[in-house]
Amino acid sequence: MKIPQILKERAAQLEEYYSVHYKPLAPLVRQCFLNTIETTVKELEDGSYFVITGDIPAMWLRDSAAQVRPYVRFAKEDGELQAILEGIIEKQAGLVCIDPYANAFNESANGASGYQDETKQNDHVWERKYEVDSLCAPLYLAYTYWKTTGVDRIFTETFHDMLTHIVGIFTLEQKHEKSDYFFRRYDCVKSDTLPCKGKGRPVNFTGMTWSGFRPSDDCCKFGYLIPSNMMAVTALGYAEQICRECYKDQSLAGQCHELAEDILDGIMAYGIVEHPKYGRMYAYETDGFGNYNLMDDANSPSLLAMPYLDFCKKDDEIYQNTRSFVLSADNPYYYEGKLAKGVGSPHTPPGFVWHIGIVMQALTSNSREEIMECLEMLANTHAGTNYMHEGFHPDAPEKYTRSWFAWANTLFAELLENLMEEGFFE
Repeated sequence: MKIPQILKERAAQLEEYYSVHYKPLAPLVRQCFLNTIETTVKELEDGSYFVITGDIPAMWLRDSAAQVRPYVRFAKEDGELQAILEGIIEKQAGLVCIDPYANAFNESANGASGYQDETKQNDHVWERKYEVDSLCAPLYLAYTYWKTTGVDRIFTETFHDMLTHIVGIFTLEQKHEKSDYFFRRYDCVKSDTLPCKGKGRPVNFTGMTWSGFRPSDDCCKFGYLIPSNMMAVTALGYAEQICRECYKDQSLAGQCHELAEDILDGIMAYGIVEHPKYGRMYAYETDGFGNYNLMDDANSPSLLAMPYLDFCKKDDEIYQNTRSFVLSADNPYYYEGKLAKGVGSPHTPPGFVWHIGIVMQALTSNSREEIMECLEMLANTHAGTNYMHEGFHPDAPEKYTRSWFAWANTLFAELLENLMEEGFFE
C-alpha cells in the first residue's frame, strides 16, 4: 500500500518528538503509527478499500474503523488520504448491507472462513457473530470524517441503505424473541457459540438492543451488553444528524432519535447497580430480569472506554465509580504483575493484560501521574518488538498473543499523537 506523504511526515514528527521527550517510546512511534496503512489496507478493483485486522485475512467492521480513526485528523487537506478513507467508509456501508448480522467479511465472495457455523451463510462473510458495536463502528468513522473534513459525498445511497438496516436491526433486537438470528458453532470453546440452541439466554424487554457477542467475539453471558448499548446511543445520535442535514430524511432521523432515547432509558433503568464498595456503577451485562455481570473487558467498546467513545465525560460520577471498579481486583479480568497492571479479557489466557486496555486507561484519564504510569508500562512490555500486542503476561511480556494486531498499534499511536498535540511533556 502506498503511504500518503502526510502520514509519513507525521510519523517522522512523532518520532522526533518522542526522541526528545520520552525516549523509551521513540522506537515504537513510527512503525505503530504506520502499521495499519502500511500493512493492512488494500485498494480493490472497484476503488474501495479492504482493511484486514492484521494476522487474520478478514475485515472486521469494528477493527477496521478503529484502525484508521487516528488518520482522519490529517485528511482535510490531503486528497490521497481522503480517497483511502472514503473508500473504506463505502466498503463498510456495502458490507453492512450484505449482512448486518456479520462481524467480519471476506475480500470477495470467496466463501473463505475458518469456521463451519450453523447460521445463515453468505460467501462474503468470514464470521457471522452478531455484535451491536459492529454496526456502530462505521457510523463513528463516517461521522468523524464528515465533521473533520466537511466532506459529505460519503453519504451515498448505499450509506443510506446501511442506516436503514442498522435502525431496523437495532429495533428488531429490542425484542430478540421476534428475531430469526441464531448462531451455533460446534467443537469449540463455550464462548464461541450461543447457548439455548443458538438463540442466547432469555432476556426481558428493557428498551436496550440485544447483542449475541462482545467486541472480543466471545458470546455475551446476558444479552444486553451495556458498553455496546452506550456506543449505540452515541452512534444513533450521529446517524440522526446525518439523516437531517445530509439526506433531509426527517422520518429516518426521527427513528434514530426515538431509538437512541429508548436505549438510553434502558441503560439508566436496567444497567446501573448499587455496589457496596463503589456506589452507583454500570454493569457490563444484564438480562433485564435482575441478573448482572459485573466485569469489564479490554476490548472496546468497554465500560472503561466510554469517554473515549463520547458517551460521557471523564469526570462523570457514575463513570468514575465504574472506572474505580474496572481498575481494581474486583473486576475479574483485571490483573497485576511485576511490569504491568491493567484490564485483560476472558478471550486470552488468565492473567494476561491487554495493551489496548492500558492505552484506553491513559486515553480516559485526567491524571498526569496515571498517564505516565501507563506510558511506562507500554514502554516495558512490548518484548523488544517495538509493536503492541493483544494480551501479554505482566511478569513475562515475551509471552504474548498476536504479533500483528494493527488496532492495538494505531490506538497506541493515537494516544501518543494526542499527548504531543496537548503538549503533555512540555
